[in-house]
Amino acid sequence: MDLFLSQRISELEKLIAKYQASYYNGEAEISDAEFDKLWDELKELDPANAILQRVGADSGNFEKIHHIMPMGSQEKAANPEQFMAWAQKHQYDQYLVEYKLDGASLELQYENGYLVCAVTRGDGSIGDDITANAKKMNGVLPAIYKDGSLVPFTGGVRGEVIMTHEVHKRYFSDKANCRNAANGLMKRKDGKGSEYLKLIVYDALSTNGVSYFNNEQEKIRWLMDSGFNVVRLVICRDAERVIAYRSKIMEERQDLEYDIDGLVVKESRIDFEDASRARPDRQIAFKFSLEEAVTVLRSVEWSQSGATYTPVAIFDEVALNGTKVQRASLANPDTMRKLGVKIGSHVVVVKRGEIIPKIEGVVEEKGEAAQGLSEIEYPVVCETCGTKLVDEGSRLYCPNKQCSKRVLHQLLKFQQVVDIRDLGETLITQLFKDSRLKCISDIYTLTVEELVPYFLNEESQEADKRSLGAEKVYKSIQAHRNMTLPVFLAGFDIEGFGETLAEKLVQAGYNTLEKLLAATEDQIADVYGFAQIMAHTIVQGLEENANEMRTLVNDGIITIKSLDNGKLAGKSFCFTGELVTMKRQDAEQLVKQNGGMCKSSVTKDLTYLVTNDTTSGSSKNVKAASLGIPVITEEQFLQLIK
Repeated sequence: MDLFLSQRISELEKLIAKYQASYYNGEAEISDAEFDKLWDELKELDPANAILQRVGADSGNFEKIHHIMPMGSQEKAANPEQFMAWAQKHQYDQYLVEYKLDGASLELQYENGYLVCAVTRGDGSIGDDITANAKKMNGVLPAIYKDGSLVPFTGGVRGEVIMTHEVHKRYFSDKANCRNAANGLMKRKDGKGSEYLKLIVYDALSTNGVSYFNNEQEKIRWLMDSGFNVVRLVICRDAERVIAYRSKIMEERQDLEYDIDGLVVKESRIDFEDASRARPDRQIAFKFSLEEAVTVLRSVEWSQSGATYTPVAIFDEVALNGTKVQRASLANPDTMRKLGVKIGSHVVVVKRGEIIPKIEGVVEEKGEAAQGLSEIEYPVVCETCGTKLVDEGSRLYCPNKQCSKRVLHQLLKFQQVVDIRDLGETLITQLFKDSRLKCISDIYTLTVEELVPYFLNEESQEADKRSLGAEKVYKSIQAHRNMTLPVFLAGFDIEGFGETLAEKLVQAGYNTLEKLLAATEDQIADVYGFAQIMAHTIVQGLEENANEMRTLVNDGIITIKSLDNGKLAGKSFCFTGELVTMKRQDAEQLVKQNGGMCKSSVTKDLTYLVTNDTTSGSSKNVKAASLGIPVITEEQFLQLIK
């Protein structure tokens, strides 16, 4: 195993062990979401790691008792995609869904109907005997009776010790949260405070051969009829209903009397073999995430970028991953229709690593709530030129090639992609307003004399002063007449068609302008990484700009340079961390100028990860090590070019 990878795994083992210990002894140091990230990283790097099979360990203050039922950890899904991946492998006639209580696990052990001991979770097999404390808790039955008669149950009953929000607020507000407070109280040697705790149960196992229930539903009913506080249980017909129910509970959980951090999803059949595993496979914890929230959609704004109108949702403020959010992307008309979103809808907002949050789902409304919803209004004409908009489903756009907002956006895009830095946004905008720039070709017809008025006032011009600014812009424009085909194409501001996608088409054999202009939608869609909708947009964009593209190239205004023989041809680079001799943007330009490709993330086809801290524990370094991708320094990168 790679030394760096081994070091990271060792570091994760220590962190997980440390935080498990603090969690099971009553004072969690980090949130569940932060702990889950560490757990998931270790699972990705070393799936068979022994620590993933262990639970925690209680303090040494109590007698140790073996469990009747194994109390291992569950498989978990952090989002709908992960849950659906699990559900595809576990297709049940119906899914039983319970609250995942955010407290401390406890097993009650009974003999012939009488409580003999109460055992904490411990390491999953052995825990602390806290019977004296447990007997003070609400919901811990000293004996099991039904219809006035003792039930001779022998076996275990499992539940979660929780503290209600009301109790926490009134008596223990000095504790960070209800779970920490409950953990601390239940393990006090003097037993003080256990009377403030409540046990909610969700599992039972008979060990003397007597059967009291035949499936999970009957189990919960039996526990409830016996007098226990039981977890809420609902039945969903399919996996999609589970996801919808999770969205509903995400919104409602703030009004519950206690904390929950997800749902437990299982089948109706009681599977003793699976339950005996350290990590059962046939049930899963479908967790809530700090990166998701449910809120109410209040309005939709339509953002115009170039030709395209993009819907942006405006909703009641929510907290996502530590930031306050009120806006999120709705992508396009097709997405909105598929979601069935309306003004007043309760929507699921997510932010999973993306800069801009997005709406991922809609909570189904019924009755009066559904009647109060209103339809979203779509723009019909372009707000700039008045042309009727085209709704292609995946895109709502202005078809007028001469629309002034489209033209200006394209000019600015070309300057940005080609990297004519001295020809800035302000100057381009002013030249456009003065009708001097009407298309990309006009950029290359600018003269120093024409640019002087944008740098010197009338008095300076009359004095025949020299404008260094105008000369600098002119020289910068002339210095950017040679470029690669992907850069040239990306500069024309075709929706969704950037330099990276253009590079893929060039690598697929469309390595000249004429080959690309002659390509059909089906041919482009056949290239890996492209789909029919994207291919349609690209072909349409190329057709719109074909005349100007050919003029620029055929008249020699722009020279398309081939970098097949460049020093970095066929190689891809990802930069991370701070560079010393240059800005990252300049480093990426060097790569492209020498025929290489730049990537924003570490993937299996990456050639090099470039960083000046090759031993850091950053996620990119760790992933590169796991994939066997060379990690090189800035100096080594520059040597490749020299």
